[in-house]
This record gives sequence, C-alpha cells and structure tokens, in this order.
Amino acid sequence: MRLIEELLNKNLITKEQAASLQEEVEFYGKKPEEVIIEKNLVPEDVVFAIKSEILAIPLKEINIRTISSDLLELIPKDSAEYYKMVPIEKTNHTISIGMVYPEDIKAQEALKFLARQHNFDYKIYLISLSDFKKVMKKYGTLRREVKTALKELEQELQVRKVKALEKLPKGYKEVQERMAEAPISKMVAVILKHAVEGHASDVHIEPLKTKTRVRFRMDGILHSSLYLPKNIHPSIVSRIKIISNLRIDETRIPQDGRFSVTIDNQNIDFRVSTFPTMTGEKVVMRVLNPLERLETFEELGLEGVPLRLIKESIKKPYGMILATGPTGCGKTTTLYVTIESLNKEGVNIVTLEDPIEFYIEGVNQSQIKPEIGYTFANGLRHILRQDPDIIMVGEIRDSETAELATHAALTGHIVLSTLHTNNAIGVIPRLIDLGVKPFLLPSTINIAIAQRLVRRVCPYCKKKVKPQGKILDLILEEIKKMPPSVKKELPKDLWVWKGEGCIECGHTGYSGRIGIFEVLRMTKNLEKIILTQPTEEKIRKEAKKQGMITMRQDGIIKALKGLTTIEEVIRVTEEQI
Repeated sequence: MRLIEELLNKNLITKEQAASLQEEVEFYGKKPEEVIIEKNLVPEDVVFAIKSEILAIPLKEINIRTISSDLLELIPKDSAEYYKMVPIEKTNHTISIGMVYPEDIKAQEALKFLARQHNFDYKIYLISLSDFKKVMKKYGTLRREVKTALKELEQELQVRKVKALEKLPKGYKEVQERMAEAPISKMVAVILKHAVEGHASDVHIEPLKTKTRVRFRMDGILHSSLYLPKNIHPSIVSRIKIISNLRIDETRIPQDGRFSVTIDNQNIDFRVSTFPTMTGEKVVMRVLNPLERLETFEELGLEGVPLRLIKESIKKPYGMILATGPTGCGKTTTLYVTIESLNKEGVNIVTLEDPIEFYIEGVNQSQIKPEIGYTFANGLRHILRQDPDIIMVGEIRDSETAELATHAALTGHIVLSTLHTNNAIGVIPRLIDLGVKPFLLPSTINIAIAQRLVRRVCPYCKKKVKPQGKILDLILEEIKKMPPSVKKELPKDLWVWKGEGCIECGHTGYSGRIGIFEVLRMTKNLEKIILTQPTEEKIRKEAKKQGMITMRQDGIIKALKGLTTIEEVIRVTEEQI
C-alpha cells in the first residue's frame, strides 16, 4: 500500500480517496495501480514515475517496433500475461525485462527460472500497464504467426493425404494443393501485414538452395526477417501470382503485376515482380502505402538554392523538368510532388507511367503496356491529342520517346520525366546520345534535378561530434567550393551528428530517409556550350559558375544541420569523389 501512501503524501489524492482505494484493493484483491488508473484518479505516467522512485527501479518507455519476435520467444505468452513481464531490449548478452510488478516475488522467481532455461543475463525495468498491453499485442508477430500457419499447413496436408488416398487416389496432388491454400494465404497475409507495419518499402521472397528467405527493405537497407521451408516456396509464389492476376503456370519468364489489400483499415497497393532464378522464382513486392507518401518539396528534403530553382522552373509555361539518378533514389516521388504543386482546376495533366505508383485526384494517369504495343512513345503521340497542359512521361528510355518529349516541350507544354544518369550535368549528353538535336535543348530544358536518398539520423539518440582528420578535410574542401551566399548561412563552429542507437531506431542510429539534390538550370552560357562543345567537363565548369550546389555539398549541409550523418553522405555520393 506504499504507493497509495506516497500519492497521499504528494497531495495527488485525498484521504477519502486513499481509504476507498485501500478498501477496494483489500476486498477485490486488485493491484493499487490498476484501481487508480481505472478510476482515473491520477495519470498513469505519474503513478509509475512515483512507483519507480519507491522501488528505485528505472521506468522505461517502450518502442514496440523494435521488439523482435526472437526476443519475445524468451518469455512464453502465458507467462508474460500472468506475471506481467516482457523482454523489451537486447544489449550484448543482457536482456532488458520490463515488469509492471517487479516487487512480485513469484514473478522474480519465474524470471530467474526462464533466465536459467534460456541461458541469458537480465536487467529489470519498470514499465506501465499500457506499454505492457502494447507488447502483448506484439506477441502475434511475424515469425510466430508464420509458424502457426506452417503447423496448420502440415496438419491439413496430413488430413488431405488420408482423404485423397481414400476417395481420389489419382487426384491427390490437386486436392492437396486446394487444402493447402488457406494456410498459404494466411502466411502471405502475415508477411504483407508486417511489411506495412514495419514501414518496409519492399519485400523480397527469395528461393535459396535449401530454404526460402524473406527480407524487408527498411530505410534503403535489406534486412532478413525469416526463413521458410523450401517446399512451400512454389505455393507462396502461386498465391502472390493469383492475387496479382499473373499466370501461375508461367515460371520461365519475368512477370509484373499489382494488387491491393486492406491492412488496419487502410488500402495498400503492392507492385509485384517475379523473376526466374536457378533455384526458383524470386518475388519482389514494392509497398505503395499512401500514408507514407510525401506531399511537399520540403518533405522531400529540398531547401535553399535547389528549392528556389525548382519553384521558379514550374512557374514557366513550358519546358522540360527532368529528374535523374539510379533506380530507387526517389525520382518518381519528386515528379509526383511537382505534379501535386501544379495540379490546379484550370490545367489538364496527363501522365504515362510504368507502373502507376499512386493515384492523384484530378490527374489523368495511364499505365503503359509494351506487350500490346502501348509504349511511352506511342502513348505520348496520343497524349498530344488530349489537349494537355502538363505531361509526365515515366521515363525517357529511347530516341523516339526523347524526340517526342522534346517536341512536346517546344510546342507549349510542361514535360516532366526521368532519365538514368549519375548526376545533373549528365542529362544533356544523355539526351544527345538518344538522338535529340543539340540546338533543340536550350529551348526545351528548364532544369535537370539529380538526387539520392540518405538515411536520417535518429532524433532520439543523436549527439554532436567534432569532425576530425579526413572527415574535417572533406567538409572544408566542399565548403570552399560552395557559393558565397550558401557559405554565409553555415555555422562557423562545425559539428556533425551521429546516432548512438536506441530502441526508437532499433539501435541503428537512423530513422527514415531524406533526399539530397543538385539542380542544373539552363543559362545563356550553358546554351552556348550545348551548341558548340557539350562535354560533361565544360558543363561541370558552367554549373560551378552558376553556383550549383552538388549532391555531396547538399548532403554536407544537411549533415551539419543534424538531418543525416557525414558517413551517409559519403556512402551515397562516392562517385562524386
């Protein structure tokens, strides 16, 4: 009853409330914490903060996303529920155990037994009731749910085997597959659910020699999530093909499709690609979650000079805005945000995409289908008959599309598209390689945007570090090359940031991603270079004269502001060294 006494001493409850609480606790055998929170007498965080002081046990907040299924398996669900204790974190060989009632002797004894059984050291923390309930929901985790589905699959196949032998000895395989469908569907649903809840951008289902590996891409990095028996791999691939409207009998060639599912009352699209390998078909699913979609240039990470140049270019009545960079660097997202900013009642926006990633209200989006002759080039010809003001072409891949896009920009349209080049200065040579006449480019290109994605440093565990050695030399060297207007805004005392790792970021030091950019604009001097000698070296010198900030420089600015780390900037801009 010490908790009640302490609340009374701190004038958080009255004497009458204290007496009533004590009576209810004794009569019903409830815990004081439960009764106080049920009656809403004192906020839960205050109750547990005071309890932490009484017991001299630190109170720990929990990030549910960072608690793995492997960790939860250390304490069985029934034991966790009964003793109100859960594993919440692993550091080296020590497990952090969260307990609602660490003063409970029986709970302490049970924990000692489990520690001996599983051979781990532990440290006890106090956790609130609401945090405990959140962890209990997490017990239905990916690996556990998949294991349950595998058991169901095995049981149903055994039942089916008996029935098939009795009734349909020749049709065993067909019936077996039908019976296996339910647990396989459940397994696929579990994988999709955890991909969305874990904020994964992609799901990789890969056949290895003896097993199937499932990996999630989070913040640009692939992480292995679980392994499945190799014998169920064809069934999982078939299930994904069925919901994606792909041919299940075709395993020799790649196929592309998409499907939608509802997860937590939210409609999520998945873009599917199958690919034949030596050990079976690999499946990659891109998660297209509308809640993860960015809607402003600032959310992308655009600021300062690059942001100003883009905003100026979209005000022009015609011309090309080209985004460039490798696959997965966020080019399409940048174009979508640009379209959102241009999407007004008085304009007709038409897009050609492969594939359509997100639906934009008020925009006419069209999916190309090369297998029936509906290509970017073909579609672009028809778009020009649709009275467009703004055109988006998913990608300029060939000379025909490049020529048509250039002429569309010349005839009074804003044209948005992507190219595959390493940087912004490579856009002009690339278009010339694709057959566009150099004299057409000055009149058509407004800006070329190059970008990469870097991981954001975790805001919860980041700390300032003084740059030294080669890192400091690199920062100072890049600052020297920056325009004077940008240098003025940089702090004189240089610090970079580093994530130490915490439960919020899963001990990675990073959480989320942000773009780094460079923007090349068309100028009179650049026009002369294009018409005379359009080499990358000449264009690079002109870009420097016009004060273009490179991706590496933009990244360093963001690192100095504490948005990312200098190591991330170096990692993604290695080709600029």
